[in-house]
Amino acid sequence: MKYDVIIIGAGPGGIFSAYELTKKNQDLKVAVFEAGNTLNKRKCPIDGEKIKNCINCKTCSIMSGFGGAGAFSDGKYNITNDFGGSLHEYIGKKRALELMKYVDDINMENGGNNTRLYTTTGSKFKKICMQNDLHLLEASVRHLGTDVNYVVLENLYNELKEKVTFYFNQPVLEIEVLEDGYRIICEKEEYDSQYCIISVGRVGSKWMEEVCQKLDIPTKNNRVDIGVRVEIPAEVFSHITDELYESKILYRTEKYGDLIRTFCMNPKGVVVNENTNGIITVNGHSYKDEGKQTGNTNFALLVTKRFSEPFKDSNGYGESIARLSNMLGGGVLVQRFGDLIRGRRSTESRMKESFVTPTLNATPGDLSLVLPKRILDGIIEMIYALDKIAPGMANDDTLLYGVEVKFYNLEVSVDANLQSKYQNLYIIGDGSGITHSLSHASASGVHVARVILEDFKR
Repeated sequence: MKYDVIIIGAGPGGIFSAYELTKKNQDLKVAVFEAGNTLNKRKCPIDGEKIKNCINCKTCSIMSGFGGAGAFSDGKYNITNDFGGSLHEYIGKKRALELMKYVDDINMENGGNNTRLYTTTGSKFKKICMQNDLHLLEASVRHLGTDVNYVVLENLYNELKEKVTFYFNQPVLEIEVLEDGYRIICEKEEYDSQYCIISVGRVGSKWMEEVCQKLDIPTKNNRVDIGVRVEIPAEVFSHITDELYESKILYRTEKYGDLIRTFCMNPKGVVVNENTNGIITVNGHSYKDEGKQTGNTNFALLVTKRFSEPFKDSNGYGESIARLSNMLGGGVLVQRFGDLIRGRRSTESRMKESFVTPTLNATPGDLSLVLPKRILDGIIEMIYALDKIAPGMANDDTLLYGVEVKFYNLEVSVDANLQSKYQNLYIIGDGSGITHSLSHASASGVHVARVILEDFKR
């Protein structure tokens, strides 16, 4: 089988590459290979009753399939260069923002038109944060919600399925470099193309590393973010979330000088499990539909760790901590903040006495047996700092779920077109180690598609 363009991965980068290519040139033969399922077949078996914990499916429906790991996220598109990746370092700040706004326009055309665009510009909370040694980052945030995000993806798939050949449940085993293009090797078939776009997301980190080693594509070590997901009554943060929805707040600890940040804020949302290469970590979702909202708000507190000589395996470090949590709790652990401060584990009876009802069925335990002291000390310090701008953060019943780990791919060496050392082999999205968000990953897909379209005009 011969195609003009083969895209590996149907996450946001792959979707928007395919969208732009077929919108601007309907004669192109484009194929998308995805290890997971179509959107409507992505169902996690955990129902909270018969199946309460991860059963390690062959392909995780939460992490893989059309829409990528972001399909069941709360659908936040952050339009900013201040966080979400380093795409602007490759294509320029102005172009990066233009592409993110273009992606936002497409989402609005495909079902997201009734959602709100929040902004931190001119917010009074920036001053309040600074007065308490906290730092609010600038951003515009489009919040689709998990439900509307699903509708947008559904509409994009319906738009693409008549123009693009999709191969679902078809993981790519190898990529071979040919004289005039690339050969994609799957379990039963092989496919050739002139152009190849790799967009495998964070879940494809190990596969991406193997491809880079085999093809001798240079990479450099990235980082890993380790921390907890905090769950509090929605009222505690409502004065901030009502105005900003997503607030990225940075704090530098007094004790160690480490940077800690809030991440993925979900007002009136739910805490969920996440499976990355067999490791169970924690994440959060939220919904636009008021009928699906809860009385709690959740968000992550993350500490970034980078390593140099002699240890360079940042993801391996994060995996080892997550595996320890899985070993102690059979999955995700949960602990009351008051129990943590008093040096005791949370138990079923203590959880029942809590005024905060957890939205995830996690195992009560002791996070101090899992997280390194330096990381845990920093998290505790930031909770007290946040308590100054959101009184109630440091209450005994504040819930901490662990661990939350954000794995980042090795940063792959690419040029300003996101092209590797091989002509017409592009590496985009979170799988490149360059983007860390829905908006940046989607923008990288549009960028590469336009580069390829210009080639076809010549």
